[in-house]
Amino acid sequence: MLVPFLTIVLGIDIHYAIGASLISVIATSSGSAIAQFTGSLANIRLGMFLEIAATAGALLGAFITTLIAPKWVAIIFGIVLLHSSYMTIVRSKKVDVDRRPDKLASFLRLNSEYVSDGQIYKYYLHAVPGGFFMMFIAGILSGLLGIGSGALKVIGMDHMMKLPFKVSTATSNFMIGITAAASAGIYLNRGYINPELVMPVMLGVLCGSVIGTKFLKKAKPNLIRLIFAITICILGFQMIYNGIAGKF
Repeated sequence: MLVPFLTIVLGIDIHYAIGASLISVIATSSGSAIAQFTGSLANIRLGMFLEIAATAGALLGAFITTLIAPKWVAIIFGIVLLHSSYMTIVRSKKVDVDRRPDKLASFLRLNSEYVSDGQIYKYYLHAVPGGFFMMFIAGILSGLLGIGSGALKVIGMDHMMKLPFKVSTATSNFMIGITAAASAGIYLNRGYINPELVMPVMLGVLCGSVIGTKFLKKAKPNLIRLIFAITICILGFQMIYNGIAGKF
């Protein structure tokens, strides 16, 4: 949501908006992680494993963004948001009945459990190689678009690896800070990190992430999906329209 707001509403150059977004993503990850770790929602072992692919992708994406025109970045951004919205809605209609452990997930000890409403729920991962590849793509988009790629990471873990939505959201919030830090260095080297823009953005996002994480523990997964899908769908159309119109 941040990059579309900075570019569409405030008229900031998209490269500087992406740089500010990456720094704010680090703040978001740090702020939300505090609350998530206490609730045992985030799967840290899984997150660190998937970050191998995400970090490599982030470095590649940050390099690519300096070579293409801003309008194409905006159009790609919008398409990614629309696809994320669609996949979230599709996933919300499915019911997973296969609870058998995946062999690779068991070998890597990635299966775990989480606590919700005072009850302990066990879960098993599936399609680990596919999820690993999805994190590489998410990393590329993170470096390219400055979004932290949380949307794709949630979809990769939720839709492909069959994690509970709360777990995939919490694990994604833990991961995005590491991914953003990898690509932020390239933006800093290119001069796209403006401290006057980054500071207020980072402080606002940090406060919001703490509040949002506390809400996550009590909210119903389907409500989270609905809000998530509608919001990024609207922003996706706005980014595509402004990219085609050449407003970046």
